[in-house]
Amino acid sequence: MTRKESPAMSSTAPAPKPRKFGGTPAQIRGAAKFYKVFAYITGVMLLLLVVEMIFKYFWSLELFVGGTLVDGTANSVGLFNRAEITGGANLSLGILIAHGWLYVVYLFSDFRLWSLMRWPFMRFVTIALGGVVPFLSFYTESKVHAEVDRELAAHPKAAKRY
Repeated sequence: MTRKESPAMSSTAPAPKPRKFGGTPAQIRGAAKFYKVFAYITGVMLLLLVVEMIFKYFWSLELFVGGTLVDGTANSVGLFNRAEITGGANLSLGILIAHGWLYVVYLFSDFRLWSLMRWPFMRFVTIALGGVVPFLSFYTESKVHAEVDRELAAHPKAAKRY
């Protein structure tokens, strides 16, 4: 007696879902360009931040513009201990604040690209970490940009048509 296979026992797998994007190719390319710009800006600001932190925590020096030194001489720009200068603008603090806000814009650009590409959540986290580790944003940006181009070329019908 032979046993026939029922359709439920068939070894054929269901067809994979077709790839879908969350926007048009122009929107995705625009989001990729926006991400690229802020990946580079965030990377440069992070490197400035690292240099600033090294000066601050190893030698207790901060970058000041203007102000007056303790001995009465005027300062234009220089690295000083905070106790050696009065007045002036602390550019070290400006670097910290600027990097923080630019990282927020970087996260927005990451989110925008991630949502248009409909990638898994861990991809968003991985790209976000690119703005935290020095030099990683440059590497991450090149990989992400190449993947966007590759996916757009491989799935031309996956984008929305408006």
